[in-house]
Amino acid sequence: MVGAAASSCYASPLCTWFVAACMSVSHGGGDSRQAVALKSTGRSRRSRQQLTKCSGSGSSTTSFGPCNHYNALSSLFGSNSVSLNRNQRRLTRAATASSGGGAMAVAMDMEKEAKVDNKPPTEQRRVVVTGMGVETSLGHDPDTFYENLLQGNSGISQIENFDCSAFPTRIAGEIKSFSTEGWVAPKLSKRMDKFMLYLLTAGKKALVDGGVTEEVMAEFDKAKCGVLIGSAMGGMKVFQDAIEAMKISYKKMNPFCVPFATTNMGSAMLALDLGWMGPNYSISTACATSNFCILNSANHIIKGEADVMLCGGSDSVIIPIGLGGFVACRALSQRNNDPTKASRPWDSNRDGFVMGEGAGVLLLEELEHAKKRGATIYAEFLGGSFTCDAYHMTEPRPDGAGVILCIERALADAGISKEQINYINAHATSTPAGDLKEYQALAHCFGQNPEIKVNSTKSMIGHLLGAAGAVEAVATVQAIRTGWVHPNINLESPDNGVDTNLLVGPEKERLDIKAALSNSFGFGGHNSSIIFAPYK
Repeated sequence: MVGAAASSCYASPLCTWFVAACMSVSHGGGDSRQAVALKSTGRSRRSRQQLTKCSGSGSSTTSFGPCNHYNALSSLFGSNSVSLNRNQRRLTRAATASSGGGAMAVAMDMEKEAKVDNKPPTEQRRVVVTGMGVETSLGHDPDTFYENLLQGNSGISQIENFDCSAFPTRIAGEIKSFSTEGWVAPKLSKRMDKFMLYLLTAGKKALVDGGVTEEVMAEFDKAKCGVLIGSAMGGMKVFQDAIEAMKISYKKMNPFCVPFATTNMGSAMLALDLGWMGPNYSISTACATSNFCILNSANHIIKGEADVMLCGGSDSVIIPIGLGGFVACRALSQRNNDPTKASRPWDSNRDGFVMGEGAGVLLLEELEHAKKRGATIYAEFLGGSFTCDAYHMTEPRPDGAGVILCIERALADAGISKEQINYINAHATSTPAGDLKEYQALAHCFGQNPEIKVNSTKSMIGHLLGAAGAVEAVATVQAIRTGWVHPNINLESPDNGVDTNLLVGPEKERLDIKAALSNSFGFGGHNSSIIFAPYK
């Protein structure tokens, strides 16, 4: 938690002493011997370690809040017009004093005050799923989408949006029919990138699915309603069109090309439309984007910063520059003559992932808030975690340590044991290295559980990049609701070392889900795991 990180930061006398000493030196009025002493005695190294602990490892893995001492330091280099808070003003006054002792006294005073101001522990607020919205190649509502998954239908086909005959890959999970009528104003619909249109429609559909009518909405505290829907790629089509227009003249460019290309604008436009004034931003962590957004949204609710959050992800890059970029990475399947067989996680004949497009949005709500309005509760969100492989830009860590750590931390955050997980919606993209490394990590964590069942939604809709995690979260919640898990299609010749007893077969299977884990990993080594369970 941000507050917890800040409190632990202030509670460190060495950290506060170090900041006070630095400010004393930089202002020129203090005793420079403090800085010399830091170097000569080796305290500098320990101080840096303390600062690192203060801002990083000492805080929650789901917290993005900065250590307050960095805010104090930034005032040294920022504008004079920035107002200083009470503690910063004390540090500044101490730093301009004739002796360093004043700075030390203020630092210790801050430590004492922080201990007094610590908030008492409060009862944990529970988070539930009360609505869902999707835009995919297999359907534009959660029920149609999931029924197609249960039937093993593939949404992979030949690309029709543009002439891709010159590309070695000519297939994708392309959405063939899509309408914004009744969801987005016609003028905006013509100007916006598809990723924003998918986001807006899926977001509004989630509200409708959650029974949020105008009358219900009128009762919401808009200051505690937020939107956190991310995108890995943003408005690439809008940006590509702007580049083409620029070749003629800047006067030909869409005046909205910059705002409509940024990843945050989808969340902003949806909040603007709804009048929601709570937490509003986007996260972009490649193909792990959606899970990051979902977990952070849940944390906003748990911390009391929001009662309702629309969260998930959206992407649409089945365009020349998007296809060309992934072709250049040599990441895509080239099984053009048999599109429905191209995405085949864990199969020995897989040759790369298949691009998809669309959006997935969950309506998360604080439990008592949902019960008060009589909402239908689909599932409960238990928790999750993030880690980084810190190994390679695109390749998974060979020992799987980052994924294993992520799963273990997610279980700890959810407060459950690994034995309680009996369903996993895997990241499994159909890439030669990624599938096997994830499987090995899952087998390490859950291989002794005879009830475990694992599947990959991507076998049927391809890889939706930043939207993948959200769409797969919808599939996970639907599995909890229906008691059915969808098949793994195209798994005809399993990889060596893959125990198919852990995997769902070629047909849907009955499963009474106790708790479900959904993984998403992204370029840069971003790992994310989130956990849902039936509401009880």
